[in-house]
Amino acid sequence: MSKEFGVRLEKLLKTNNISQKELADCLELNEATISRYISGEREPKPEVIANIATILHTTSDYLLGITKSTDEENFGQIKALLTRNINNMDDNEKKELISELLAAMGTKTWNY
Repeated sequence: MSKEFGVRLEKLLKTNNISQKELADCLELNEATISRYISGEREPKPEVIANIATILHTTSDYLLGITKSTDEENFGQIKALLTRNINNMDDNEKKELISELLAAMGTKTWNY
């Protein structure tokens, strides 16, 4: 795995205002493991990469350097992220997402 994984992981932690310890706690790992991922001393398993991507609101492809932009910059990645997670959302979360999308488009209301 390239050093780029660690660079991107560290950047996303800062962007999402999440500490290494908080990420480690979410993944049920220790903070030293996250530090080793960032430094390139250790490679995460594929399922850990997928969980990191979910927690940091990105995709595994971005973390692995397959794509060059974050989800916020690339509609296709956002669509893939939503597709992967839509079944985990309850009705209120789906309604909130729709409301946010409509607000971003300048539409204030939606009947649901």
